[in-house]
Amino acid sequence: MRKLMWFTVGFGSACALCVYLLPDWLMMPLMLLLLPGAMAFWKWEKLRPGMAVCLGAAAAIGWFLLFRQFYLLPARSLDGQQVNADVTITTFSWETDYGIAADGEMTLSGKTYKLRLYIDDPVALAPGDTVRGNFSMRYTAPGGSRDATFHAGKKILLLGYQEDGLVVSRANGRSVRYLGEYFSRFLCDRLEALFPGEIFAFVKALLLGKAEDLTYRTDTALSVSGIRHIIAVSGLHVAMLYTLIRNVTFRRPWLTALLGIPTLLLFAAAVGFTPSVIRACLMVGLMMLARLFDREYDSATALAFAVLVMLLLNPLTVTSISFQMSVGCVMGILMFQQRLQDWFFGLLPERCRRGIPGRVLRWLISSVSVTLSATGLTMPLSALYFGTVSLVGMLTNLLTLWVIQWIFIGTVAALVVSLFAFRAALVLAGGISWMVRYVTFAAGCLARIPLAAVYTQSIFVVFWLVFVYLLLIIFLLSRDRQPLALFCCGVIGLCAALLCSWVEPGTDDVRLTALDVGQGQCLILQCDGQTFLIDCGGGNDATTADLAARKLLSQGVTTLDGIVLTHGDRDHAGALENLLCRVSARWIMAPVTSYPELVRNLEKSGSSPVILVREDLMITLKEGTMKIFGPIFAAESNENSLCVLFERKNCAILVTGDRGWLGEQMLIRTGQLTDVDLLIAGHHGSRYSTSEALLEAVKPETVIISVGANNAYGHPSPETMQRLKDFGCTVYRTDQNGTIIFRR
Repeated sequence: MRKLMWFTVGFGSACALCVYLLPDWLMMPLMLLLLPGAMAFWKWEKLRPGMAVCLGAAAAIGWFLLFRQFYLLPARSLDGQQVNADVTITTFSWETDYGIAADGEMTLSGKTYKLRLYIDDPVALAPGDTVRGNFSMRYTAPGGSRDATFHAGKKILLLGYQEDGLVVSRANGRSVRYLGEYFSRFLCDRLEALFPGEIFAFVKALLLGKAEDLTYRTDTALSVSGIRHIIAVSGLHVAMLYTLIRNVTFRRPWLTALLGIPTLLLFAAAVGFTPSVIRACLMVGLMMLARLFDREYDSATALAFAVLVMLLLNPLTVTSISFQMSVGCVMGILMFQQRLQDWFFGLLPERCRRGIPGRVLRWLISSVSVTLSATGLTMPLSALYFGTVSLVGMLTNLLTLWVIQWIFIGTVAALVVSLFAFRAALVLAGGISWMVRYVTFAAGCLARIPLAAVYTQSIFVVFWLVFVYLLLIIFLLSRDRQPLALFCCGVIGLCAALLCSWVEPGTDDVRLTALDVGQGQCLILQCDGQTFLIDCGGGNDATTADLAARKLLSQGVTTLDGIVLTHGDRDHAGALENLLCRVSARWIMAPVTSYPELVRNLEKSGSSPVILVREDLMITLKEGTMKIFGPIFAAESNENSLCVLFERKNCAILVTGDRGWLGEQMLIRTGQLTDVDLLIAGHHGSRYSTSEALLEAVKPETVIISVGANNAYGHPSPETMQRLKDFGCTVYRTDQNGTIIFRR
């Protein structure tokens, strides 16, 4: 059966190559080369796994070519097009920043395609409803006009954006086809009735993977402390559910299979058939069938079977982050867990293996071995996709995972009891709530430890990770293994990486970093050991706060010397409250005309004093000055944006917020402007900002435009770009250049 494992290794690897690396013209020749290569391995018994790998790779390339030709290309032909489509909704709609979203299906070239709709109208949609209208389509898989998205891993190949009015036809009754969606909605409603506020948000995320109600503070604490995986429904949750089912059925194989298979299928449907859950359900299903028919169960073969089935159904599953993390976790456990456990046991004296202390040590060693094994292959993925490497994850897992199991089982029990005795279920939910509070408290405390995590925003941390894995490979290949030497080298390398990360920003007299936050603005100004933040907003509040926090913390900045909000619009200030959960500030400046609610929330947090600017101010720095130009009108408007002029002997930088032509004229009239080295284009490159008069007054050498790709406002405008060209400015844009660093 291990032949299937090696075949799947080749199949999965080739799928990844086809998606990420191989050009179209190379796929067919490579497939033809792999076939005779597979035959060459047949002559040597020990190399026959290589034959299975080659055959699997050849089969994957052939299958991908067919899948692309007959399924992907029709969808890709709609990329960037406006399409009049009839879409059958398959999920309940949910709110977004600009309206609602919902998943659905449409027919194209006789085939059914899944797509996600983004709709401006605030209309609630339910499974079975039909939506008709014009949509601007975006292809989500690699090969489209824009970067691929995570949707392709769930076979959602198109994103549709509403262009005009819609016609909605309501479904006639409820279809069995959407049972999973209605069951998920029922569970959410019942959980909300049983659990209060933040506890409800946690148990909903734990049970169903729906984390949208978690506060940013809690979500970040789970991530930094290394246990965010508990709210990303995966094999852990399926294993807990299977354990519960097996105990309820008294470990009777036939009864376990009879109850377990439909329960797991319903659970997978309720969480949306995510790749990690599908993988786990397939493996557990094989385990139940093996025990039912008294057959041997091999975990590696079961994993290979699950992966192969998923890639045959959708080769693009290989792009799914949850699929990669799930498979990597199981592979790590299969490869290393038993070896680590045996090695740890071998270190224990005989007297420590007996009695209650022996049981505690066995549990501890087993937990550590599983965590280390799972982390070994998933840490690089976590660093790549989330930019965070938790250093306290081992401790957090040991302190909380045993409680998570009881929370999960208790929540399921409370849901079942609520069907018959709601008050009894409330009592049970009250006990579970205290367990949840313990987990969030522990995660929050550990996340606040200095250096609880390191961040790949620093290239030195990336070098350290590569260094550690090279050491690990050498360690595994060597005969004389010295774990203490490996650990010490890793710690010394980490200290060196952190030291370089903290010292490197000070090598510039002045540095301004324009973070790529989409349609928004977030600037970090550093000079002479001081760090200031100018604005903190972007396309998504949580994402912007994460990006800014990782950038600052990777440089050892835990307290900002000051924050200046040019004005209160969300794309300039929306992420600040989230950021202050992770980084403090000595003061915050905002125009007196800023949104009152924003100011109240900042003052209520109490983390930093808020200074409302009514008139021009001058801040004296170590080696320069920062002039703050105050609002000019009595009401909130873009023209009232605070402007910041930073001056040092070898550098001048001007930030004008969202001021337009009128606000720029008032700024010029102050007579305090000078020639600048860097200008941050006003209002993301709007045609009404960065006027000729301003350019003439400050004569910038370099201009940075903080703007989101393909935004709905047409920023930056052609008129602005032409003005900058006429003045001979060197222009950088975050939508094209990503995060931009200006140095002096």
